[in-house]
Amino acid sequence: MTSESNKYQLWTSKALANEDFSREECLEILASPEIDLLKLASAAGDVRMKTFGKKVKIHQINNVQNGLCPEDCGYCGQSKDSDLPVNKYALKPEDEIVEEARQAKERGVYRYCMVSSGTGLNDKRTDQFANIIQRIQDEVGIKTCLSAGFVEYEQAKKLKDAGLDRLNHNLNTSESHTPEIVTTHTYEDRLETLRNSRKAGLENCSGMIAGMGESDNDVVDVALEVRRLGVPSIPVNFLVPVEGNRIFDFDQLDPIRCVRILCLFRFLNPKAEIRMGGGREGHLRGLQSLALYAANSVFVEGYLVTRGDRKNKVFRLIKDAGFEIENEAAFNIEDDEASSKKFSIDDNPSILNPKTTKPEGCAPSTCS
Repeated sequence: MTSESNKYQLWTSKALANEDFSREECLEILASPEIDLLKLASAAGDVRMKTFGKKVKIHQINNVQNGLCPEDCGYCGQSKDSDLPVNKYALKPEDEIVEEARQAKERGVYRYCMVSSGTGLNDKRTDQFANIIQRIQDEVGIKTCLSAGFVEYEQAKKLKDAGLDRLNHNLNTSESHTPEIVTTHTYEDRLETLRNSRKAGLENCSGMIAGMGESDNDVVDVALEVRRLGVPSIPVNFLVPVEGNRIFDFDQLDPIRCVRILCLFRFLNPKAEIRMGGGREGHLRGLQSLALYAANSVFVEGYLVTRGDRKNKVFRLIKDAGFEIENEAAFNIEDDEASSKKFSIDDNPSILNPKTTKPEGCAPSTCS
């Protein structure tokens, strides 16, 4: 039997050799009360460092069409059943999308991710996106990813020929748990889109949303599925509890649970880009730095209908943890203030306790 002290080293060695993990090992990583979180993160970090070193890739989402979706995904504020007060709009003008891609590149973003609500593509919408992608390649020159629902092979091939790098289509949860999340499509529908895009020569981008009432086995199922599919880009999102969505809050997530999930995905997918996705700010909280030992990618400037931390806070998080921002020289990192001015508590520039100090702006000689 493997001793406790050697267990973490064994998991690192198995991951680096791309060997299969048993379900029992996966469940232990995810849920055993005997796990030492620091040793687990360190072991996952050794796997991450082998492929990615200290680099962290920065991605940005552009919600190019919002709401107006006939699907009933319970976690989504854009679904037909959500009561969220989203600003619904059809596909943005082509020039606007291309310009926003240019702005993303100027900010140093590695990959520009376009997300369009709705069931999937038709021929007209495929042609629109193909033209947009071609223009982004010709006029901007930034890597692109598209999330547009279900995609047929011929549609995927047209997007690939236009210059698309990746197609995103998240599994979101396991096959057995999918009917609890959505009824307007099946798990097999999602797999078919991933197969179509891969057949067309596109890279897959597919991951999950944790915290939707799933079991430990459901999480393991998704991690094993993306391994089986050889997915090179895996976003791990954490459900944001937003009132108005049918799937609101199962009280499943805490920072330790989130780190364990990311470590599991790293061990099973040693060469994949593992991304801390939506909800990381509120669920990982003070363990975001530790999570970077497993994850090597983050989103900046918000998600689809929820906001995230501001860009500079994310950059500081990465650098304070000892990691490096990929393509850092291209980012406009606002760093021109005096060092003492950077100090803040809870994003509040005033560090004085109002209960024990005089009102701000009050001269000592005039205030009592």
